[in-house]
Order: sequence, then C-alpha cells, then structure tokens
Amino acid sequence: MTRDTVIFDFGGVITSSPFEAFNRMEAERGLPHNLVRRINSANPDANAWALFERAEIDAARFDSLFAQEARALGHDLPGRDVLALLSGDIRPDMVAALDWLKANGYRIGCITNNVPAGHGAQMSSSAEKAEAIAAIMARFDHVVESSRVGIRKPDPAIYRLACDALGVVPGQCVYLDDLGINCKPAAALGMAAIKVSASAQALADLEMALGLEGGALS
Repeated sequence: MTRDTVIFDFGGVITSSPFEAFNRMEAERGLPHNLVRRINSANPDANAWALFERAEIDAARFDSLFAQEARALGHDLPGRDVLALLSGDIRPDMVAALDWLKANGYRIGCITNNVPAGHGAQMSSSAEKAEAIAAIMARFDHVVESSRVGIRKPDPAIYRLACDALGVVPGQCVYLDDLGINCKPAAALGMAAIKVSASAQALADLEMALGLEGGALS
C-alpha cells in the first residue's frame, strides 16, 4: 500500500520538546532530572496531566492536583509553573517539510495532546506566538486536539479519528512523535511510526518511509 499521508505530533516534532524546558527548570530549582516526566507517567490515564489533556479539569484544578502529585514524591512544584513552559520553539526545517509534502500531493495531519491553557492550540505564552503557531496549524488537512475531542494519545481511538477525518486507512500513513509510547499504538494500527529525537533524523527517516530520495525534505 502506498504511504501518501503523514501525520505529525506537534510539540517535540514541529516545535522543540517542552521536556527540554522542564529539564532546565528542574536543574535551576535543584529538582530531580525528569521529575515532570516521572509525575506525568505515574497513573497515566487518571493523573492531573491526563485529566487536563482531555479537558476534564481547568487550569486552576490542574495547578493544585499536579502540586499534590509532586508533593507525594517529596517535591514542591505547582502545576502553573509547568504550564508556563509548554510552548516550544518552532523548527523551521520541519515547517519547510510540511510545505514540501503539501506541494507534492501528500495529505498531512496532526494529532496533538494539548490542554485548554495559554493562547491557541499549542498553549503559547503570547498572542504573537499563538499567531505563528496558527499559521503552521493551517497547513494541515486536519488537526485532532486531545482537549477538544476528549481523547488523548496513546489511546488508539485518537489515531483512528485522524485517519477517518483524513479519509485514509492507517496503512497509508507515516506517523511522527517524540514519545515512544505514542508511536507504539500508531505502529500497531499499521502506520509507519517514527520516533523523533532531532529534526535531521526525523526528516531522513521520513524520506525513507515515503521512498523519497535522500535530501528531498532537507
């Protein structure tokens, strides 16, 4: 089956990962490395992060619940301090790849776990940044946001939603995400899953998955 559709995660793929900012904050405050990741991975279907990404709680409730989860591990970290670091920096080479794919007839979609906080779909810290993000979001044929549909990755249902909206089956798709836990269900459904660690690696792997000549996307 021809792979003619590419579905992207946003944070950590089109933009730098918020975990980079989390790690800087942890170092500055003398907190354990990857504390935020540890909190977010504990009880992953019902913790504060999961509830917020499904829009089942508001920012104030997230702030207090996340703080409780941090205290249970012996640390002081309010949820609002984490929310302030969510929006990463745009990666121009990934945006250029979106434009190339679109110009060359590929369908492109986005599945993003986000929360109803900040400005816009990627929880930007300013209206100006939200505008820049919105311009990128407009390139996609369809965007699925966890906080709007009430489902979050890695639930397989959110991948099926994206495929249905794009009018494709999973076997037509390549999926890119910076988290392995989110790549696994995509692969199980039949997508070619790429775990993103850096832009150059992601684009090289995407070229290979689509059968393109090396350098087509970079």
